[in-house]
Amino acid sequence: MNPLAEELNAVLDGTTAGRLLSKLGRRLYFPRGIISQAAEAKQKAHRINATIGMAYRGGKPLMMSAIADSLPNLTAEETVIYAPTAGVEQVRQLWQAQLLKKNPSLRKEHLSLPIVTPGITAGISYSADLFLDEDVSIISSRPCWDNYNLIFRERRGAVLREIPFFTGRDTSKPGLDLESIGTAIREEAKTGTMRIILNFPNNPSGYAPTRAEADTLVSFIEEAAQGGADVLALCDDAYFGLFYENDTIKESLFSRLASLHERVLAIKVDGPTKEDYAWGFRMAFVTVGSLGLTGEHYEALKRKYMGAIRSSVSCANTPAQYLTLKTLADKRTDTEKEAFYAMLQRRYEAVKRFINDNSGHPVLTPLPFNSGYFMCFHCMGISAETLRRELLEKHGIGTVALEDVYLRITFAAVDEEHIAGLYQTIYETAASLRR
Repeated sequence: MNPLAEELNAVLDGTTAGRLLSKLGRRLYFPRGIISQAAEAKQKAHRINATIGMAYRGGKPLMMSAIADSLPNLTAEETVIYAPTAGVEQVRQLWQAQLLKKNPSLRKEHLSLPIVTPGITAGISYSADLFLDEDVSIISSRPCWDNYNLIFRERRGAVLREIPFFTGRDTSKPGLDLESIGTAIREEAKTGTMRIILNFPNNPSGYAPTRAEADTLVSFIEEAAQGGADVLALCDDAYFGLFYENDTIKESLFSRLASLHERVLAIKVDGPTKEDYAWGFRMAFVTVGSLGLTGEHYEALKRKYMGAIRSSVSCANTPAQYLTLKTLADKRTDTEKEAFYAMLQRRYEAVKRFINDNSGHPVLTPLPFNSGYFMCFHCMGISAETLRRELLEKHGIGTVALEDVYLRITFAAVDEEHIAGLYQTIYETAASLRR
């Protein structure tokens, strides 16, 4: 059991509440991870806050014009009524049309209609409710988003098998550690089932596969299915679309996996939170795809998800769904998204330029990054938590420490003109902590 959960249990032991806790209740805790570190940075990061996964300009969060214009003009039907459990039909249909447009190799006949969930976290958690029992394994990257621990390990009691997905910059070709990933997939497949969560662009590393790497990943999964294993491929596509290099894949791996093999069940979780700069909407979509499923099967799965939704939050946010509908239909949206993308790409390039111009740092090794909101340093010989606290307390800079060995920086939240100064301070502070 996680030590943080044990601390809370010790406080409650001997009380009625403590005696009534379920097994899940005893496993739950609030991690000292991204959210708690972001809350601390909100109070103390007077200079730069590069913690939470949002994009800012001039200290204000980005927002689409369609959202700003529509907020005071929503009707009662678009605001206060309960939404259908699976989501507003129009937004589900339009999101599917967007999926097909953004992923041209997707085949509609191999897809369910997207189901609306109250956020990407909920979409992943409901998928775990449906497909993960206690003690089964699911492969993820290391490092990974810290919420995977709560969802898979604590809520479901599953085994989160974290694999070092990324090679270091000291290798001849930084990128995915395909050998380690392939070995883990083959080992799990020998048990008759293989479950993997594919988070690209990755949080926290900020990496997405090249086309060649994507081909190899898909071949690993196909090999497992052809060998007789049932495969769950869960695609966490929270940061989909923010690909900054020419050789990076521009479609979700879900596009290939949804029609790969009858034994492959692919699930895509995405939404407007990052793609349309609407983090507080707390709505997302779950789309299922498999060569072996029919419309009847998709309807049954929809009702399974509806049961998970109904038994937890009843339905997703109604205004957010209609605002998403209006945003997707607004003629200004594509142009604004292109402008926001270009701005984030310039920030990415500024980070890459600084790192390339200041290579060979004694304690900081950047993990490969080419996409998304983040990049991540592997801290060698120093504590990432100590570095985070030094940056926060002495310099007013908010960052995120993970596992005490990784430092995540949200460059999407930092104006381009502040990038070099931010990274110079990080480099100098880290070097000063060297033992």
